[in-house]
Amino acid sequence: MVFLAALFLLPRDWWAFLTSLIIATAAHEWARLCQLGKGGAWFYALALAMAYALIFVLGRPIALAALVIATAFWIVAVPLWLARGVAPQHRLALIAAGVVVLVPAGYALAVLQPKQVLAALILVWVADTAAYFAGRKWGRRKLAPSISPGKTWEGAWGGLAAAVAYAIICGTFLLGTVGWLALVASAALLTAISIVGDLFESAAKRQAGVKDSGTLLPGHGGIMDRIDSATAVLPVAALLLTR
Repeated sequence: MVFLAALFLLPRDWWAFLTSLIIATAAHEWARLCQLGKGGAWFYALALAMAYALIFVLGRPIALAALVIATAFWIVAVPLWLARGVAPQHRLALIAAGVVVLVPAGYALAVLQPKQVLAALILVWVADTAAYFAGRKWGRRKLAPSISPGKTWEGAWGGLAAAVAYAIICGTFLLGTVGWLALVASAALLTAISIVGDLFESAAKRQAGVKDSGTLLPGHGGIMDRIDSATAVLPVAALLLTR
């Protein structure tokens, strides 16, 4: 509720500043997953917060390039990386990946309209919740047993179906029957990417030998544990909405 209040009520400059704090906190957690020391983790957090701010200074072409890079990263690079396996010897690659994971997502969070952010996040929540219940009810085939043993293909398909239904319902109220194909295709893409984002953060935690990314949220882990899917979905959503 606090997050939603800030999203809709804060002036845009204050919201952008709050986003920088979220990015810095998540970057600190990511650095610890990459086995950086305490000083290195703080430096990494500061560096990513500065990179996030720099996008606004450099303007739209650089911002668009960051969104394109993030989209390619989630659609192409991460699935290939997960298939190969995320291992401790990939430490330097993970350090570099943190920039692509967090900075474009932070920019998207700051510049998208509140209703667009909420629509994207609800899509993630709907897909994740449906995947959980479908997986518990019908789950048989493991999606990625070496990364997240609880996830199943049946759960993933259930999440996809719920996300598509959500997109159709929202589209009907907002657009009528016009543009259904684009909405369904976008919902399917974003749902698949949300699963990839979740698996990638799980793989990063597994190679670090930890259950949670941090302890900032007692009983819920760290910031990265809460935004893993969103970091993948938001930059892609922002690119789809770019005109």
